[in-house]
Amino acid sequence: MTLVVTPAHNEEGTVGVVVEGVRALGLPSLVVDDGSTDSTALVAAAAGATVLTHPVNLGVGAALRTGFRHATAHGFKRVVQLDADLQHPPEEIPMLLEAADRGADLVVGSRFGTGYDPGARRMGMRLLSAVVSRRIGVRITDPTSGFKVVTEPLLSEFARSYPAEYLGDTVEALLQAGAFGASVVEVPVPMQRRGGGDPTATSHAAAHFARVMLAIIAGKPGRRAQ
Repeated sequence: MTLVVTPAHNEEGTVGVVVEGVRALGLPSLVVDDGSTDSTALVAAAAGATVLTHPVNLGVGAALRTGFRHATAHGFKRVVQLDADLQHPPEEIPMLLEAADRGADLVVGSRFGTGYDPGARRMGMRLLSAVVSRRIGVRITDPTSGFKVVTEPLLSEFARSYPAEYLGDTVEALLQAGAFGASVVEVPVPMQRRGGGDPTATSHAAAHFARVMLAIIAGKPGRRAQ
């Protein structure tokens, strides 16, 4: 059983299209409304999603953890993480699921295999890519991707303890997967321009980047699979 989890904050202009695209694939959609002040929750529900709502904005990592816990509590064995801004079209989900079907515990959709340019963040992304790849033993070109598939038993591990800080939901989650002993693969996926909503960038991005680098250097542990 596969559930598509979409964290959303003020995404009323695009979340309905995302949910409709997921439902068109015959997959259930869960939208975690992370403290939106617009009609995100109403639009998502009208499009056919199950909606869980945080009363305040807690961040993408916390929204995903809520989604993972819902998935495991309801018997789902696999979760697709899909953003609400249409940068990753829902019709690309089968590409990631095919990779998961070949036995991967975590599939990362990489924007860089299709020519995506991070602009001013290029050097930081390359540094993160290099150190994360070395730590987990798998080449990851897009360590901050928001388009992934997570399967059991890693799904239950993420439901138990998923990094909620900025960049933690991407970079530190990869480190956690590696420490857990999960098999990780990356596949190239197309990326479109943001359709709306609030980006996850923060004025404290430099401080968070430094914190993540320290976590990598320190070898932040995870619980290895038995």
